[in-house]
Amino acid sequence: MKKPLQKSKIPSNKVFVIKELRESYLDKYWHSHEEYQLNVILKGRGTRYIGDHMKPFKEGDLVLTGPNLPHVWRSDNAYFVPENGLDTHDIVIYFPESFLGKDALEKEEFEEIGKLLAKADRGLEITGHTNRTVTKMMKELVHRKGGASIIGLLEILEVLAHSTELAPITHIDYKSNYTAHEKDKISEILEYVLKNFKEKITLKDVASLANMSESAFSRYFKTRVNKSFSDFLGDVRISNARKLLHDEDLNISQVCYESGFPTLSNFNKQFKDRIGKTPLNYKKEYMEPF
Repeated sequence: MKKPLQKSKIPSNKVFVIKELRESYLDKYWHSHEEYQLNVILKGRGTRYIGDHMKPFKEGDLVLTGPNLPHVWRSDNAYFVPENGLDTHDIVIYFPESFLGKDALEKEEFEEIGKLLAKADRGLEITGHTNRTVTKMMKELVHRKGGASIIGLLEILEVLAHSTELAPITHIDYKSNYTAHEKDKISEILEYVLKNFKEKITLKDVASLANMSESAFSRYFKTRVNKSFSDFLGDVRISNARKLLHDEDLNISQVCYESGFPTLSNFNKQFKDRIGKTPLNYKKEYMEPF
């Protein structure tokens, strides 16, 4: 059994915590914590899974998540092989709702920040000019101390609160109701799938991993993850295919089999159903110059 995944991020003598992390790979375990988290990826690639939403991440990925929203930025498998010489770099800020003091968000001066934090319950992806501005501010905040650091955090939240370049991540009906034990179980399943998605994975395989019957596991997984296991596995494979279509000089057939799809026709259908266009059109649009 892995360590409990309910994490406390802020020491009792701190108002908030900012960390600049340089590691071989990002934390691979599905987890949650009581604090808000603002995270920017400066180097590294992989799959981001927040609540019931999955997407590839790369340099520039900037996200605000609310308290107890399960998440993981899982580096690509290549990062776990030391011989590849890959590493990651990110900046992360953790802060509690009470970092301004009790009931502060109910005051008029903090009304817009309060609205921002309420939206963060679904997770917020930050793009465009706001992304570039806040990333720069986070890099500067790493070096601030004392009261200047709190002012810097407020300045960041003020920028976010008045931006139109924020998009919710989870579906509107998503609810996180995991116990600590269930997070551990889902984390184990998630890690297994992300490590082995190129191979054939059956419902029997993952049900056995969870020590459940196939029917019981199907019901359990759908109520906790908000989608069927087959849809989840398809999302993992499509996420990998999108990365390969962006970054690799591979033809569509190679992307198909490198992402775990059994046939090209199955790949084309699943990709179009989820993304709204064929893999070939997706690749062409991405490669077209602006």
